Amino acid sequence: MGGIEAFGDAVTGGLLARAVEPEAGEADGHTHEKCCLNCGTPLTGPYCSACGQKAHVHRSVRAFFQDFLAGLFNFEGKFWRTLPMLAWRPGEMTRRYIAGERARFISPVALYLFTVFLMFAVLNFSGALGSSNHPSRFQSSLKTGLAEDQATLAKLQQQRRTATGKDLAVIDRKIAKQKEDIADIQGLLKGPAPLVTADVGDETPSWIKPLIENAQKNPEAVSMKVQDAASKYSWLLIPISVPFVWLLFPFRRQYNAYDHTVFVTYSLSFMMMLVVASGIMVSIGLAGLAGLLFFVPPFHMYRQLKQAYLLSRFGAIMRTIALLMFAFVAAALFLAAAVAIGAM
Repeated sequence: MGGIEAFGDAVTGGLLARAVEPEAGEADGHTHEKCCLNCGTPLTGPYCSACGQKAHVHRSVRAFFQDFLAGLFNFEGKFWRTLPMLAWRPGEMTRRYIAGERARFISPVALYLFTVFLMFAVLNFSGALGSSNHPSRFQSSLKTGLAEDQATLAKLQQQRRTATGKDLAVIDRKIAKQKEDIADIQGLLKGPAPLVTADVGDETPSWIKPLIENAQKNPEAVSMKVQDAASKYSWLLIPISVPFVWLLFPFRRQYNAYDHTVFVTYSLSFMMMLVVASGIMVSIGLAGLAGLLFFVPPFHMYRQLKQAYLLSRFGAIMRTIALLMFAFVAAALFLAAAVAIGAM
């Protein structure tokens, strides 16, 4: 046994030395192995037949940047092939990916992870996730809004002095509403309102009492934890959503769980891109235009369902209506899970 172990150590040491230290004549950074440096399989071509690694590994700074640019342009090429189809022909791309065209498009998982990262980055940068991330910006916007409301109130009170009849009643209602808005803003400036205002009584389940108490005592901390949980566990949206898509095709055995998972992942990736676009529009002052994006998801769901599952127009419309309702349920379940994890 000792001889075998010694022989194994010698072989391993030789492989490591060859992988780390270049042999004679390799000062230019080129390697000339007969076996794969990654798995040790004998080489029969430019790539390893077992693991797919390149036969010759270039160990130079120039080669490093060449690999970097190759990887970048390879991703960029896939990205510009994937994005237009995801936006306009999502069902066809879903069907082609399931059929085996994997090299042309970014994989659903890779695209999903990229869009999740991009979405939370944009929302954090724009301050859309809450005041805890941008307290100074939030306070400043509140003060600006308060000054505008007070100026409007002063104008209304001046108009009231000369108003009569119906005009007086209308102005009084506007003044009352303006005072309510001012009181609300002043309350926010004094301190954050608790996220949970429910009373913790004897009838409250024991497992939920600590969550409510924690949310009441530390609302900002809980808010940040909920956002963190939503970003970390965003992958839960996929397993939550897949069963709902399966319910749309309970008797079609030609579609399995893998097909539905690819459909869901590509669909969620597009919806997150819409959130990114909306966040960018709001941050540059195009909130009205961003509101129009609300009408895009139903149209996109319809096209993806119709093209991916080869449905008739009527069948795609009915399933789109059902999928919209399922989407709200899935979003509510995910939000509840994120709040529970964050509150704990």
